[in-house]
Amino acid sequence: MLSSLYFYGYNIPFANVKFAPLKSKIRASSLFVGNKSHIYFAMEQERKEGLLQERSIDISLKDLSKQLEEFAKVRNWEKFHSPRNLLLAMVGEVGELSEIFQWRGEVDKGLPNWKESDKEHLGEELSDVLLYLIRLADICGIDLGDAATKKIVKNSIKYPEPNAF
Repeated sequence: MLSSLYFYGYNIPFANVKFAPLKSKIRASSLFVGNKSHIYFAMEQERKEGLLQERSIDISLKDLSKQLEEFAKVRNWEKFHSPRNLLLAMVGEVGELSEIFQWRGEVDKGLPNWKESDKEHLGEELSDVLLYLIRLADICGIDLGDAATKKIVKNSIKYPEPNAF
């Protein structure tokens, strides 16, 4: 039986936890601990035990930010989530991400020659980087979606289409 949940870089043990499918367009599951409910993502352990099927999740940066804020709050981790600490943690995750590619040379788009387990590991490391980035932006008071949209516009002006003139 499932004994822990890996999320946000932490292996979280739990007992007396019930899983139930969500009845919404987000295909995931809810994790019920006491009277709290949290959306969680499909993890390797659950797949190995045949508890889950692949799921697609349509979720916004703001939704992820709220989940990460709640995740830190209920664990009393807010005191550790300074911009510096989050940045250093994210850089560590970028290092783990780079290790995946370190000795592979150039890889083809879509990673056609990779094993599924390697692709899954890549997804986990990309997710770790994304989650720390979202949390860092939130702690710094930056609307990441808005900042990214503005940056795309700025880059399109700085680097116009070749045939634009």
